[in-house]
Amino acid sequence: MLLILGYIIVLGSTLGGFILAGGNPVLLLHVSEFVVIGGISVGLLVIASPSQVLIAIVKDIKSALTGGHGGANDFLDLMKLLYEVFMVGRRNGLIALDEHVTDPQNSSIFNKYPSFTHDPRRIEFLVNALRPIIDGKIKPDQLQDLLESEIETMEDEAHSGIDVLNLVADSLPGIGIVAAVLGIINTMAAIADGPEKVGAKVAAALTGTFLGVLGAYGFVGPLAKRISFNHKAEFAYYNTMSSAISGFAKGLAPIMAVEIARRSLEKSVQPSADELENTLKALNASIGG
Repeated sequence: MLLILGYIIVLGSTLGGFILAGGNPVLLLHVSEFVVIGGISVGLLVIASPSQVLIAIVKDIKSALTGGHGGANDFLDLMKLLYEVFMVGRRNGLIALDEHVTDPQNSSIFNKYPSFTHDPRRIEFLVNALRPIIDGKIKPDQLQDLLESEIETMEDEAHSGIDVLNLVADSLPGIGIVAAVLGIINTMAAIADGPEKVGAKVAAALTGTFLGVLGAYGFVGPLAKRISFNHKAEFAYYNTMSSAISGFAKGLAPIMAVEIARRSLEKSVQPSADELENTLKALNASIGG
């Protein structure tokens, strides 16, 4: 919602200043300029992006409009989930986690936390991290490197969409010039129609330049930055899982493995030590730990 609010402020300030200067907003409504600028921008997206990147961009934009991932409650739920998983593994042996890893959709632990299960990638990452521990196919010291490598690959894939959006943002002023040049061509063709017609066509041409610059710096560029921040929050989620699971695999007590994860978080989403301790105590009591 903050993204939409920001767009409203940008648009309101632009039109408000124009009106205060004596301008008529209707003069900015030249459909041909919108068609040229919007069409070329979409064409750039299609040319520059493989299909999977286009799909990712659509999902990223939707996420940016709805507020993104990685709120403080998401991280607290994650720590509760990890603690519960670790407690089961500690009390009943790692083999007791096999049913949750084999059939995560029906896991009695995972399904307690909708903020975790709503994203299939989160489930897949946790399952893939736990499976080699359960199977004993990897040494604890090697697990962290494996998880960090997986997160790095995911980050590279996620950044592809941001690169394309930045390409569009960088190109929009130039696209605005293209629209303006097309408008000037129309103007020159209509020069015999008199000053009034010529003035209207020059105004339409200049609108193209205006829309290109405004689109770049007021809309697409900030959108790319917001998506970048959302990705940072999302991958903090995976890094939290990675540090906690790696600590547990090395033999740390469940509460200490989760504490390591807590300390890795930014202050904006990090629960306090007392809050986490009280939450885990209550959870421990509910699961009979």
